[in-house]
Amino acid sequence: MKGLTVAHRRYVPYAHAHYAGDLVDGAYALGLFGDVATELCIRGDGDEGLFAGYSEVRFCAPIRAGDVVEVTGQVTGVGNRSRTIEFSCAVLCRSSPDRGPTAAQVLDPPIVAVIATGTVVVPPLPSVPD
Repeated sequence: MKGLTVAHRRYVPYAHAHYAGDLVDGAYALGLFGDVATELCIRGDGDEGLFAGYSEVRFCAPIRAGDVVEVTGQVTGVGNRSRTIEFSCAVLCRSSPDRGPTAAQVLDPPIVAVIATGTVVVPPLPSVPD
């Protein structure tokens, strides 16, 4: 299970913009991290698991409406019931309204917007009778 990695890509709709400059709140990325953690738990443990908390969250760059983001999670630690996951949210594409109302561009390299370390817990395995 250690090293197991999952990635999700998502277009950030304009309905999620809350601030000037079409900025999206940081909680948007954290919600996506929860989705990735759920898939990691399903793949690794056969259960959706529960998010216990974050030990670190760093907001490195803005996420804007019109972005295409890729969220990745990798299991870096495995306890009896806990799993430590390293998360990253990178902006792959960004709208370019200065070039036209529907213009956008692929970012090369992508912009790392949020990184975090979190812990999930999964239920204990059922006991097997002798």
